Amino acid sequence: MPPNVNDAVDRYAGDVTALQAFAWWQSGDAVLVDVRTDAEREWVGFVPGAIAVAFKQWPGMALNPDFDQSLTAAVPAGKKVLLLCRSGIRSIAAAKRVTKLGMQAYSILEGFEGDPDSHAQRGSSGGWRLQGLPWQQT
Repeated sequence: MPPNVNDAVDRYAGDVTALQAFAWWQSGDAVLVDVRTDAEREWVGFVPGAIAVAFKQWPGMALNPDFDQSLTAAVPAGKKVLLLCRSGIRSIAAAKRVTKLGMQAYSILEGFEGDPDSHAQRGSSGGWRLQGLPWQQT
């Protein structure tokens, strides 16, 4: 059976845990890119030193028309790109887009806030914050 031409469109380097992403970032092997909206970073918290490039924009969550240009300007050639969103879902779509731009892209599992708990609230079930990794809230 011939390979599906669309397979390449949906590929990216893979998923990594927040702890692995933090290790790569701290070692200088990768750049951490927060793809959440400005509002999410402002209201929920942010990672100091991460590059902020929204993949989608509020309201409506339309694709950011400046995403490609902003990302390529911010990421040095040859660096892995670690993508962080709220839950680890949006970062997959962003990783696929970044791969199309010719970079090695990884989605951070569970995102910044993790999965919802039994009360449909985030922040107590996985994610960057729960792992005790650096973050701030304004």
